[in-house]
Amino acid sequence: MKLSYHGHSVVSIETNDQTRILIDPFITGNKLTDLKLEDVKADYIFITHGHADHVGDMVYLAKKTNAQVVAIPEICHFATSQGVENVHHMNIGGKFDFPFGQVKMIFAQHSSGYELDGQMIYMGEPAGFIFTIDNQSIYHAGDTAFYSDLSLLAEEFDLDVAFLPIGDNFTMGIKDAVKASKAVQATLTIPIHYNTFPVIEQNPDELIDLLPEGAGKVLKPGDSINL
Repeated sequence: MKLSYHGHSVVSIETNDQTRILIDPFITGNKLTDLKLEDVKADYIFITHGHADHVGDMVYLAKKTNAQVVAIPEICHFATSQGVENVHHMNIGGKFDFPFGQVKMIFAQHSSGYELDGQMIYMGEPAGFIFTIDNQSIYHAGDTAFYSDLSLLAEEFDLDVAFLPIGDNFTMGIKDAVKASKAVQATLTIPIHYNTFPVIEQNPDELIDLLPEGAGKVLKPGDSINL
């Protein structure tokens, strides 16, 4: 299984059976991404919450590729209103067995709204996802603050990888990401959601230095790891 980072919070998963999963496809306007919108292929698009830098190119890509959009119901309703036909509704605490593996939607402590034609649309509760594929578990936290119940994830999952935001201001910063990494007990923590905008500029190496040796890794946009 191949995990790739594409700047901001954009993560892709290519499973051993070549299912292509794309999370938070913020490509247009993302100065850090290595992706070219016209080249992106996906079978599933997972959206953690309704902010523009996470919804991103969801509508365009879902129509272009016929990928199934998986998100909280309010985001799915928004996608449908924009002409997306293939959606799967989930909600906090629920899990579902997809053909590629199991996914559980996890609470994130954040907000969620999308501005369209000058109006702010409520986009449901923010979330993260835990993917269990081929007996390996990957956590994408979305945008979240640190909260103590993150430790409960370690009771249910042996996380191989956790993608955690470090940008501060809108999400947890580096020190809280260290606490979150310890709470979820992932084998490997990879920082996301930083340096895209001046207000979230961070040095990701500071996170790695604060984690136990070998417990963190910085991926540059376009970098991948194999599980």
